[in-house]
Amino acid sequence: MIVITWNIQWGRGVDGRVDLPRIVDIVKRWAPFDVLCLQEVADNYPGLQGLAAGVNQFAELGRLLPDYHPAEGVAVERWTPGVGRQRFGNMILSRNAPLQVLRHLLPRPPDALNHSMPRMVLEAVLDTPSGPLRVMTTHLEYYAAVQRAAHIDALRHLQEEAAVHASPAAGKEGNPFEPRPRGPRAILTGDFNCDASGPEIAKLQAPLAGAPRWVDAWTCAHPGQPHAKTVGLYDHEQWQHKASSFDFCFVTEDLAPRVRRLEVDLQTQASDHQPVLLEVDLTR
Repeated sequence: MIVITWNIQWGRGVDGRVDLPRIVDIVKRWAPFDVLCLQEVADNYPGLQGLAAGVNQFAELGRLLPDYHPAEGVAVERWTPGVGRQRFGNMILSRNAPLQVLRHLLPRPPDALNHSMPRMVLEAVLDTPSGPLRVMTTHLEYYAAVQRAAHIDALRHLQEEAAVHASPAAGKEGNPFEPRPRGPRAILTGDFNCDASGPEIAKLQAPLAGAPRWVDAWTCAHPGQPHAKTVGLYDHEQWQHKASSFDFCFVTEDLAPRVRRLEVDLQTQASDHQPVLLEVDLTR
C-alpha cells in the first residue's frame, strides 16, 4: 500500500497560484498511490489568499480523482452573512471503498487560544489482504503548545480505543447499528505543526496500555538519519527561512517491520509544505 500525505495549503503554491489540478498531477506522477491524505482543503473561503467565493475544493478533488473514494473531514463549518456555508479541513481519497469512516474532534482545553480553529482526525478503515487497516489524517494546532499537547493525548487515546473495538460482534446487519471492524493496526499521517525533535513527537510514540504504540515511519526507513524538512523550504515569506520537519507518517509498531520506504518530495513548490510518501507491505 502506498499512502501520500500533503498539507496542500488549499492548493496555493509558492507562486501564489491556487491550482488543484497541479496538486493532483504531482501526486499521480509521483506514484500509483492507494490512499491520498490531504490537509487544508477549503470550501467557499474567499478570505483565503487566492480563493474565489463558492469554490468547493472537496468536490473538485473528488472530480479530479474519479477512481478514488472521497471522505471529507471538516474541522471548521460555519455560515457567514453574505458568504454562506464555509468549510475547512482534511480529506482522504482511497482507491478501495472504506469499510467505514470515522471523524474525531480534537479537544480544545480551557487554556487554549480563543483564535485557534477547531481541529479533527479523519479515519478511514480499509480492507487489506492482511486484515482491516485504519488510515488516519490530521492537522494539529500550531499557535498553542498546550493545545497541541492535548491533541497528542487524544491521538494516543484513539489508538487505545481502537484496540478495544478490534473484533466487532455480529448482528444488526444492514442498519446503522451494524458493527464494523476497526482494529489496532493503523497508519497516522498529517501536519503535526511541531518539529521531529519536539517533545510531542516523543510523547506520541510512548508505550500504550493494551495497544501497539505509534512509531515514526521515518525512523524505520532511515534509521539514524535526520528527518527531511517538509515545510518552509521555498516559502520564505511565511516561514522566514526556518524550514522544519512538520509532516509525518506514523505506523503502529506491528507495522513497523513492514515499512518499505518513506520519501519526501523535496522539489515541488505547489504548497508551502512538501508531500510525504509511505509504502507498507500488507500482502501477508
